[in-house]
Amino acid sequence: MLTLETARAWYPDFDSVHGFDHIERVYGMCEIIGPKEGADMQIVRAAALLHDAQGSHPKKGQRKNHHIESAQFAEQILKEEGWEQPAIMAVQHCIISHRFRKNSPPETIEAKVLFDADKLDVIGAIGIVRALAFANQVQQPAYAPPSAQFLQSGKKIAGEGHSAYHEYIFKLKHIASLLFTDSARQIAAHRQAFINQFFEELKKENEIVGKERNFK
Repeated sequence: MLTLETARAWYPDFDSVHGFDHIERVYGMCEIIGPKEGADMQIVRAAALLHDAQGSHPKKGQRKNHHIESAQFAEQILKEEGWEQPAIMAVQHCIISHRFRKNSPPETIEAKVLFDADKLDVIGAIGIVRALAFANQVQQPAYAPPSAQFLQSGKKIAGEGHSAYHEYIFKLKHIASLLFTDSARQIAAHRQAFINQFFEELKKENEIVGKERNFK
């Protein structure tokens, strides 16, 4: 039987970005928004437990295909649990479509619930902590001024890093507008305003220091 406790073994304790605490929060958020949206909670719970189960650590260069690898792992686990193939495929769709950077949008209400629950965890106070922790994992600063090209297109110039502020510009500031369910959008409103305020303040404080340095 799939539970939070059985899922604990699939996630590293040391990863403050995609570790087990993230899974606990996403699972809990699914429990909040899933029933309100009429989702099949057996599918949603399994997807929440399995969605980052493989290739979650950026230092190993595994994040790029983690959604595909996790979906494959989910099939293995669910077959061992005796699930029928249609239900397994429903869980796999949730997992594959939860990733922000891939053009594979969620089509079922279960996939939309997982997508929204996962994205709610990248905004608000928790989102700030995760963004800074991820920047540290990949040895990038909290703030670096984005190039004009990045600000216009989201594509970096040669040699440009990807600070936490870059991630905010590219992804985090848009989260609330990308959610699918009414339940998630209601939760997102405050969280989005909070993370926006933080990163805009981070920019202002760094710009003040930069201007002072240039003046001297």
